[in-house]
Order: sequence, then C-alpha cells, then structure tokens
Amino acid sequence: MAGRTTLLSLLATAGLVHTAVVVPDPALASRQSGATVTVDLSKTYQTIDGFGTSEAFQRAVQMSKLPETEQRKALNLLFSTTKGAGLSILRNGIGSSPDMSSDHMVSIAPKSPGGPNKPLVYSWDGSDNKQLWVAQEAQHTYGLTTLYADAWSAPGYMKTNGNDANGGSLCGVSGASCSSGDWRQAYADYLVRYIQFYNEANVTITHVGFLNEPELTTSYASMRSNGQQAADFIKVLYPTLQKTNLTSQVQIACCDAEGWSSQSGMLSSLRSVDDQLGIVISHSYTSSPGSPMNTKHRVWQTEAADLNGAWTATWYGSGGAGEGMTWANNIYQAVVNANCSAYLYWIGVQGGDTNSKMVRITNNAVQPSKRLWAFGQWSRFVRPGAVRVAASGAPSGVKAAAFRNVDGSVAVQFINSGSGAAKVNVKVNGGDGDALTVAKAWFTDNSHDIAEMDAAVSGGMAGASIPSRSMATILLSGVAT
Repeated sequence: MAGRTTLLSLLATAGLVHTAVVVPDPALASRQSGATVTVDLSKTYQTIDGFGTSEAFQRAVQMSKLPETEQRKALNLLFSTTKGAGLSILRNGIGSSPDMSSDHMVSIAPKSPGGPNKPLVYSWDGSDNKQLWVAQEAQHTYGLTTLYADAWSAPGYMKTNGNDANGGSLCGVSGASCSSGDWRQAYADYLVRYIQFYNEANVTITHVGFLNEPELTTSYASMRSNGQQAADFIKVLYPTLQKTNLTSQVQIACCDAEGWSSQSGMLSSLRSVDDQLGIVISHSYTSSPGSPMNTKHRVWQTEAADLNGAWTATWYGSGGAGEGMTWANNIYQAVVNANCSAYLYWIGVQGGDTNSKMVRITNNAVQPSKRLWAFGQWSRFVRPGAVRVAASGAPSGVKAAAFRNVDGSVAVQFINSGSGAAKVNVKVNGGDGDALTVAKAWFTDNSHDIAEMDAAVSGGMAGASIPSRSMATILLSGVAT
C-alpha cells in the first residue's frame, strides 16, 4: 500500500496522474458536527410590528440641510431593505412649542384661543419641522406603513403650569384643575387636526400618543401624568377619533414611560380604557424590557439609546453600551424575553459626537454606526406582520429566535457571543419541511454589514456556520404553511 501511494505521488508529480481536490458540502459538514436548531411553527408568540427610529426635535431639519446625495444616502441607510437597515416604523414628534428656537418642535396652534371652548387657531406650515418630508419619503419611496405620532406635551396654555416645558399637567384630568377650564377636548381636537394635516399631505399616521415620559419634569417639552390621568384623557380622545372617522386608521398609544417597570405600574389604571387603547408603549432608560407586561395589547419599546457614550461605529470591542452587538442583544431580550412587538432607537440621523443616534452627520456627510446594522439585521428579515415562533437547540453561547413572515418565509436569527464560529443546522417542524430547498444567510460583525454568507440545504435542513461575535440570519423559503 505504501509503495502504491509513493508510485501515485511520483506519477502525479510527473503530470501523468491528475489528483482531485475534494470540496466538502458545507451543509453536510455542518450536519456532521453542528447543533440542530428546531423551529416549531405550531408554537406561536407575538406579532411583530417592526423596528424603527425618530427624527423628532428638528433632527429632520439637520438631515434636510445635507447635500442631496447625502440626504438620499441617509434615507437609504434608515429605510432601504437592500442598502440600509430597512426600518419599518417612524416616530414623529407632535410639536407643542410656540416657536422653533433651539431644537423646539413648533406647535400647530401656537397661540391660545382664549379658552377651551373657543376654536383653536391652527398654523400649519406644510413642513412640521421637516418631519413631513421624512415621512413622505419613508412611506412613498420605501414603503413604510407604520407612522407613530407622539406629543411630548400639550401646548402650554392647556396646562397647569402655562408652559409646554417644565412638567405641569393637562387641565381637566383628575387632580389638575385650572381657572381657564377643562382643556381635554381641545387637546384631543389638536391631535386629531395634526393627523388630518398629514392625511391632506397624503401621509398616513397609524398610531397617536399624547405623553412622553410622564413621570419626568424636564426643561424641554414635558407633561406629567399618572395612569388614571392618562385614562381620563383617552376617554375624550377615542370618541373624538370616532367622530372624525379615524378609528379605523389610528390606534391610541400610551404612555411612553421612562422605563419598563414604570409603564407596567401604570397598567392597572388603564384597565378602564382597555377597549379604547391600541398599544402599550414604553422606553427602556430606567428599566429595560425583561419580561412580558400584563396586558392584552401589543407592547412596543419606543425609545432607547446610549445617550452619553462617545460616538463609536464599532460592532464588538469591550461590550460597551454603544456597540452594535450590544444592541443586537438588547433587541433580542425585548422581543424574545418580553414579547415586544416593536423596538425603536431614539434618533436615526443627527450631528454630534454621542451615541444617541444610529447615523452621524459629520463634515456634511453621513456615517452609519454598527447600531444601525444591528437594527437592520433584525428589520430586513423580520418584516411587519411576522409572528415569532419557537426555536430551540442553539449551541452554547448562541441565542436563536425564529419568525414566520407573511410571505411564507421563515427568518431564523442567531447571535453568537463566542470566540469561535458555531455550526448550526436548522430544521422546521409544523410546516412543509420537504419544501425546504432554498436558504440564504447574512451576517454582521466588525468587518461586515449584513453581508451574504454561505448556507446550504441538505436532507431537509439548512446548514450554516455562524461567525464568532456576530449576528446572522438564515432565511428559509417556502416552508411556512
């Protein structure tokens, strides 16, 4: 045997025998050594509304001042499903300030009519702090379907402190009486008129909120409210939407508390308006989503950010608060552990040197961070209307989650925190496993931004190798029924 091997080697060297290079089937290799992740389509959880951001407080104005090529690049980075993150929710700020000084959001009725029973005098500039332009682009160019409009405060003349900033409460809710009278109906009319202005501009608002971090008093637009006071106003806002035939278009959102536990604490006071409330919304500054809220409504995490960290575009380094992989994990925790139906970062595009945004404006150009690509790794493949389904069997150091999209595709998300690649094989139960013939995969790490990677199908399973310290998506076609 040894002599024959030596002879073949000599003949090959002489060019008389051609040796073959055997390339192993990646799916077969993966199946031989990788963990089997089972997706069970029969076990379903929450419906996903999407992932998004905001351009409130004149951040849209900053974007509009960019050269046209950079404007388009910025919009692509936010909303394109092929060139960017493919975000599917935009959060607008409904202005309450009398002017646009500093970064204030100007009110659509900046002057008091003289009392709550007198008609509001509207002043619509067709711009809305340039948010209308961003919303038009998002809906008409990129197909975004969910636009959440949220007021940080009512105009100052409707509040106990006479100012849209520095807290104060809406006149007329329980415990907040004013000599000028009850302004709840006027505020409801105000919000409805904002929605109508957008309708007239051919942009559809789908959700409306009337509070932002109501437990805080801040030097910018802010309004205090507890759960009972919020319910008091919803009882006026909902019939106002009904009278204007907007209830089929717009859902009421409440209450954008500063943290998950704070919002959970408000729920009992909102039970009386359960049938009028559309979604429950929370931020994650003082406490993050960790477990489901006790509500029948879908729950959104509508504002989170690393507000203080110095700008970084890094995916993974030391596990810092601004790193992309940190945000991939934050979203995982909210969606998988807390059943969130939506997850939004604070700001999309903005100047400055902190991590409060996903895309930085610098030297009149835009620079994406890895936070943006972390959101994109979720948003591009888990599309609005997707249903989270069970996923089990991920190897040590790897998180897995699965979603059935409305088009029948199944997105399986992996976050590999380990220092080595992790081989996985995806098997689907509860659907047409025999139809699994196509699998594609993409990943993000320090060197790649939603880059395509190898995935192969063999024996009814999709195999891939998840790179170290990365997030990856395997998209399976035609298996969901």
